Amino acid sequence: MDVLSDLLHRAHAGHALVRQLIQRPPWSLAFADAPPLTLVTTLGGHASLRVGDATPVRLAAGDLALISASAYTIADDPGTPPQLVIRGTKKYPVIDAQPVRNPASRTYGDGEPGATTMLRGAYELHGAAAERLLAMLPPLAVVPAGPRTRGALDLLAAEVACDEPGQDAVLRRLLDLVLVLALRGWCARMEPPPAWYRGLSDPGVGEALRLLHAEPAHRWTVAELAVRAGLSRAAFAARFARLVGEPPLTYLTGWRMTLAADLLRDTEDTIAAVARAVGYDDPFAFSVAFKRVRGASPSDWRRARAAPGS
Repeated sequence: MDVLSDLLHRAHAGHALVRQLIQRPPWSLAFADAPPLTLVTTLGGHASLRVGDATPVRLAAGDLALISASAYTIADDPGTPPQLVIRGTKKYPVIDAQPVRNPASRTYGDGEPGATTMLRGAYELHGAAAERLLAMLPPLAVVPAGPRTRGALDLLAAEVACDEPGQDAVLRRLLDLVLVLALRGWCARMEPPPAWYRGLSDPGVGEALRLLHAEPAHRWTVAELAVRAGLSRAAFAARFARLVGEPPLTYLTGWRMTLAADLLRDTEDTIAAVARAVGYDDPFAFSVAFKRVRGASPSDWRRARAAPGS
């Protein structure tokens, strides 16, 4: 499994709330307490998107916006005051706001002429793997429209506007496709790109990253990874460190501790069992590595995450 696929899978980024937003000017929607990751795309017309006090960004038709902020506003114009505040699936009118009609269960607004049509998918991500995924994103990342996303967006728009059997499954899969395309597009535009993204462009280092994610508990050595990558040990170690930004076994340790953090939070497995699951036969060695990487011992980490409100 490649790095991005593994991050999305372990962050549980496969379940999203999908909504269609159809609004005629003037309009403005404020989103509060938003999930960790939101995908917004404009299918027809344009929109202005503002995160916090940052400068508004204009979205043209087909643009993809990745939002990793808890509060943001989407409007026809930056100067239009919010008419609705949306928390989760509930809408709260602002004083003097016009009533909103919902022609379909997943639609806010109406489809009269001159309206802007958008799609919004809100992802509830999970745990340390999600933190690793979100760390590569700014509060707002915009990927311009392009031919690779157009077909997927056309299918998603057609599906979200109807209400037929199996629709939830279709919507989730289509939105996952658009999310992956958006993340790919953003990583390609970043300067510099995420370290692992640079590594994937190299056949040998990319193969090593795939192996480390496919079998994180295996007792990998630099020599074995080099053989699997088709390189000498010295050449492989130097190339991996140059492209990824850290030595291969340091990268492996960080990834193992990410997996361990989620096991400690989500299971009742003993510390020894968690250690074995991520490649450590010695619980003490695992605890030392975990505290060095995560800043707390495994037992303290687990207690903190079990506390109310954590």
